[in-house]
Order: sequence, then structure tokens, then C-alpha cells
Amino acid sequence: MTDDASRLVPAEALLSPPGQGGVAAASGTARVGGTAPFPGVAAALAARLRIDGASPMVTFYDDATGERVELSGITLDNWVAKTANLLVDTLGLGPGDRVGVDLPAHWLAVVILLAAWSAGLEVLVAPGSEDQSDGGDGTDGSDDDEPAGVVQALFVAESRIDAALALGADEVVALSLRPFGARMAHPVAGVLDFAAEVPTHGDRFAAPAPPAAQTSLLAHVAGAAEAAGLGPGDRLLSTAGPGGAEGLLATVLAPLVTGASVVVCRHLDTHLDDDAFARRIAAERVTAVCGTSRPLPTGVRRLSLADATTVQGRVPEAG
Repeated sequence: MTDDASRLVPAEALLSPPGQGGVAAASGTARVGGTAPFPGVAAALAARLRIDGASPMVTFYDDATGERVELSGITLDNWVAKTANLLVDTLGLGPGDRVGVDLPAHWLAVVILLAAWSAGLEVLVAPGSEDQSDGGDGTDGSDDDEPAGVVQALFVAESRIDAALALGADEVVALSLRPFGARMAHPVAGVLDFAAEVPTHGDRFAAPAPPAAQTSLLAHVAGAAEAAGLGPGDRLLSTAGPGGAEGLLATVLAPLVTGASVVVCRHLDTHLDDDAFARRIAAERVTAVCGTSRPLPTGVRRLSLADATTVQGRVPEAG
């Protein structure tokens, strides 16, 4: 977490250009630059399954451990459903409740965020959390920072349990982040182990109607993706974690909304040299990259979806 570990930020606030109070304005309408292609995250994932559930949707590398995980749309949906059922059945959360996420760029962070939105929850994230961008760059938060105690549940890496317990969330769920979703190395009384809890839940989830703010969120994401030129044929490599706008967009939401797929890389800049990076881009057929500033092979685009959110929020001047 950041040095000010008691602060969390609503995900929508991170995605708002300066001077705007959130993705969903007070009027409840979406800003200029995007029309919601789906009413909510659950509908977006269901549409993806209908189109092509078998192809890879999320591929994950941890270059510190050598782990590689690949999830098709069907497999991702199963994990999202199990996690959403955990949120509802075990943690007792429902639409309008708030969940905090303090996780790095990781396939399980994608799962948890999509599950929380599918369950109609409000998502808060920890700005500057590990690997927000692979080089560890953080943010100073925003005026919308809120105490972590206002969340009903907090998902956190095992290495940060002590800090998480001091925040006052009703429930703390820890993830080992060890290869292949392994259980915590050192269980802690009063802390749920995600890897032990989630397998017992069903792989079907009846999503509630999404809140209006979620529809506005997807409109915003669609507009940013269009402005950045991200489309259904793209395979996007992202090193950005969900503690910042780039990670929320590139790692989690934009691939879902556009029909692209994502290669999420943790510890890439500290463990992969330029030659190995180029080989990964070729092996994974990557067409665009977000997060890292490493040199790119010819023909691979560098995207900044967070910058695109500012562009797509501007009203064009009359000709």
C-alpha cells in the first residue's frame, strides 16, 4: 500500500479527467466520448462468451517466479462466478456495498475486480499499490481518497496482511499470489484465504441489475479504448496494476469491452531483458503495449489508455 495506508480511492475517481468528480456525473449521464456497449460488466462477460469463450482472454506472467497462466473466456467466467458467489454468500455483500482491492498486476486481480462489479458492488483501490506500473511508480492519491474502514471487505496480498488488519475493514481476504493460485504460506486467524475459500463456491452466478454508475463506467472505457485505437483484433500486453487508471483500463476493463485479449505481466521490467521482452511479444502475438516504457519491436503500438480518457472527455470544437 501507499505510505498513507488508510486511504482507498473509488475506481471511477481514478478514471476521471482532472476537474471531473467521477465517471458517473451527478446527473447520472455518461460523458462525451463513449456509449456504453453493455449495461454492466456481467453482461459484457456474457457477450464475450457467446462470441468466443474458448480463445485466450487473459494470459499472465510473473517474471519473478516463471509462472504462466492462461484463461479462456469460459475459464475466466468460472473464476469470476465463484468469486462473486464468495462475495455474496460468504461475505454477505450485496449491491451498493463497497469492496477494497490492494493487489498488483495479476490474473487474480482481474478476477476479483470483475466479480465485484458483476455483484453490483462499488470498487475502491489502493493507489500506488505494488506494480501499479511495473516499475513501481505510484500516485499521490486524490481528493476522493476514503478511509479503508468504509469498505465491507478488503482483498490484499498475503505480504500486506498486517497493514490490512489495521485498516478496519469488516472482512480481510488474503491472496498468496504464489504460482497457480496456491494457498497462503502462513494462515492468519481472522483472515480468509482466497485460495481455500473460492473453490467451494458455484461456477454460475445470477448477477443483479448493474447500477447506473457501472453503465457510465463502461461508456467511459469504450470511449477511451476507441480513442486509443484498441479493438477486437488486438492482443494487449500490460504491466499496469489496478492501483491506477492505466491498469484499470488496460489490464481489466478495456479488453473485456472491446473484445481484445490481454497479456498481464508482473515483474517484467525488473526480470526480463529487452531480447526476452521482444521474444514474448512475438510468442504471444502482441499488437499493443501499455504500462512499460521498454523499446517495442516495429509494428507494435504503444498505447496510453489513461491519456485517452482525457482526450475522449473533451468536446470537439465546431469546424
